[in-house]
Amino acid sequence: MDLTIVGCTGSLPGPDSPASCYLVSAEHDGRTWRIVLDLGHGALGALQRHTDPLSLDAVVLSHLHPDHCLDLTGLRVLRGYGPTRPTGDLAVHAPAGAAERMARAYGVAGAEPLTGMAFTDLVDAVPFVVGPFTITPYPVRHPVPAYGLRVEAGGAVLAYTGDTDSCPGLAPLLAEADLALAEASFLEGRDTARGIHLTARRAAEAAAAAGAHRLMLTHIPPWTDLEESRAEAATVWPGEVEIARPDVTVTL
Repeated sequence: MDLTIVGCTGSLPGPDSPASCYLVSAEHDGRTWRIVLDLGHGALGALQRHTDPLSLDAVVLSHLHPDHCLDLTGLRVLRGYGPTRPTGDLAVHAPAGAAERMARAYGVAGAEPLTGMAFTDLVDAVPFVVGPFTITPYPVRHPVPAYGLRVEAGGAVLAYTGDTDSCPGLAPLLAEADLALAEASFLEGRDTARGIHLTARRAAEAAAAAGAHRLMLTHIPPWTDLEESRAEAATVWPGEVEIARPDVTVTL
């Protein structure tokens, strides 16, 4: 299973990266299967450096804030008006209400449904299968309904927290994961609000407590120094603290 970082800046696109989007691919039944976890502001353009967006087998949205879902509207334009028109519907797995939410984002005079996309609600701890991928959503702590996404394929486990603060759902999500892709929007002392995001330290604590093998921090906003986040996580993480960088691919 390969993970390609398409976009990893927190809360909005930054000067060096789009907002959240992670391309996951694996070989199965004689072909490459591809899904994206989130599709935030600016991600659709960057995604085209790595794959044809029409080749996606599914989109999985962790939650419905714009920095995690808004470029789904651009994908609808590509699928509906580009030179190649897919015949089947694209599977979109997302929190309840996603179809209506995206219709409001796409329409101007009123909501306009994203035709050519089939929306399925995520259900707490209920796995679903896309080709070689088994994906299990776990509810996490954020101001809107949100899920961490545990992706398993070929014996490897990727655990993506989405946006969350510390919560019980992180334990099964991150348990013995080969890679914990953990948001770290906040820093200790600087950001005191709770129930929104993890600090770098809290992200590292959750990954360590769950026995994750690797830790990669992501969703760091453009006003935060990446090395400051790394240093904070390193106070509790026993190994190397990795930082998500756009256009980097790692194999699990």
